[in-house]
Amino acid sequence: MTNKLINTYFSLIIVLMLLAGAFLFPKVTNQGIDFINDKIHTQISHLSEKDFNLGLDLKGGVHLEYEADLKDVSEENRSTSMNGLRDVIERRVNIYGVTEPLVQIYGEDRIVVELPGVESIEDAISWIGETPLLEFLEERSEAEIEEIKAMWTQIEGKTFEEIQAIEGWEKAFENPYVKTELTGKYLEKAVLAFDQTTSQPIIELEFDSEGAKLFEAITERNVGKTLAIYLDGSPIIGDFYAPRVDEKIGGGKAVIQGDSSLEEARTIVQRLNQGALPVPLSTPIVQQKVGPTLGQISLDNAVSAGVVGCIAIALFLILFYKLPGVLASIALLAYILILFLIIKVTGATLTLAGIGGIILSIGMAVDGNILIFSRMKEEIKNGSDIYSAIEKGVSRAWPSIRDGNMTTLIVALILYILGTSFVKAFAFTLIIGILVSLFTSMVATRVFLLFFARGFMAKLKWPWL
Repeated sequence: MTNKLINTYFSLIIVLMLLAGAFLFPKVTNQGIDFINDKIHTQISHLSEKDFNLGLDLKGGVHLEYEADLKDVSEENRSTSMNGLRDVIERRVNIYGVTEPLVQIYGEDRIVVELPGVESIEDAISWIGETPLLEFLEERSEAEIEEIKAMWTQIEGKTFEEIQAIEGWEKAFENPYVKTELTGKYLEKAVLAFDQTTSQPIIELEFDSEGAKLFEAITERNVGKTLAIYLDGSPIIGDFYAPRVDEKIGGGKAVIQGDSSLEEARTIVQRLNQGALPVPLSTPIVQQKVGPTLGQISLDNAVSAGVVGCIAIALFLILFYKLPGVLASIALLAYILILFLIIKVTGATLTLAGIGGIILSIGMAVDGNILIFSRMKEEIKNGSDIYSAIEKGVSRAWPSIRDGNMTTLIVALILYILGTSFVKAFAFTLIIGILVSLFTSMVATRVFLLFFARGFMAKLKWPWL
C-alpha cells in the first residue's frame, strides 16, 4: 500500500469517526454549530436530536401475553388470522402514540405485546382488547361533499388557530363517507386472484346470505359512486380503499380492481380477512409492568459496565502490545462509534440482550487485533522490518479471523431467524457488531499501524514488541 493511499484511508477513517461522534452526540454538535453560526454569521442547520429507541427492559413499559380464541377459526385459516390480529394490534397501539411496540406470535395461539413507555396496564389492555372492525362506507350527497372539499381549500396552509377562526371549520374534518349497515361480520372471505386479460391482481369478495342482500342494496343506490372500506376506523391502503361501483351487484360476490402491486393487494386481502375472521382476545394471561426507574437503573448499569469493560480492554492492549495496543484502542473507539451510529440510523430498538451482543462483538473485535499483533511479533523476531511485519501479520491472521467471525455470524443469523424477541435483539447487534469488527480490525487497525510504521518509528522495534 502506497503512502498516499495510507494517508487517504487514515483521513477517511478519522472523518468517519468524527461524523459518527457528531450524530451520536447531537446536542454537543448543535452547540458547536450555534457557536459557529454566531461567530461567522452562517446558517448551518442543526442535527436531529432523536435519541436511541430503547426496549422495554431499558425504558420501562407494559408486557402483555394473550391467548387468542381460535375455536371458531378453521385450521387452514388460523395462521392468517393470527398474522392479521398481530397487524391490527400493531396499528392500534401506533394510533395511541406508542413508539416501537413489539408484537410477536408464539406457537399457534399466543401473542406477546411489549409497549415501551406505557405506564398503565389498563390503558394498554383497553387499546388491544377490541375485535377488529371492518366497515363499508358510502359517499355522502354531492352537496355535502362539495361543502367539505370547499372547506379543505379554505384551510389549506393555515395554522390550527387560523382554521378555528373560519366559520364552519369543523366541516373540513368530516368524513366524505358515511357508515352503512354492512360490516365485516357479513364477509365470509376475501381472496387474491388475477385478471385473466390484464394479469393484474384483483380481490374477490364473498358475503354470506344476509350480507349479499345488504351489499346488493348498497351497490344499487351507489352506482357510479365509490364505496370506502375501513378497518378500525382507517381506510384500507392503496387504490383499492374506495372502489367504484359500476352496477348493482347481486349474488353475494364482488370483485375489486385497481392499479396496485401484488404486495399491496395481498396486504388488503389480509386486512379484509381480519374483519371477516376476527380472533377474540381474552384477558391477558400474563401482564407485567416494568417501571421506568428500573429500566433506567438497568440502562445505567449496562452503560457503566460497557465503559469499564472498554477501559479495561484498552489498558490490557496498551500494557501488553505497547504502540499497536494504543492504535488498537483507537480502532476500538472507531468500532463503538460506527456500531452505535448504525443502530441509531436504522432505528433498531436497543435492549439489554442487544447490549450483550455488542459486548460479545467487542471481544471478537479485540480478538482479531490480538491475532494480528501476535503474528506481527513473530515476523519482527524473525528479522522482518516493521512495515513487512504488519502486512504479513494481517495476511496470516486473516484466515483465523475470517473463520472465527463467519462461524459466529452463521449462528447469529440462525438465532435471528428462528429466535424470539430477546434472542433476536441479541442476534441483531451481534451480526452488526461482527461486520463492523471485521472492518475495524482488518481495515482501521491495519491503516493505523501502517500510518505510524514510517520515519523514525519504523526504525524502533521496542514500541512494536
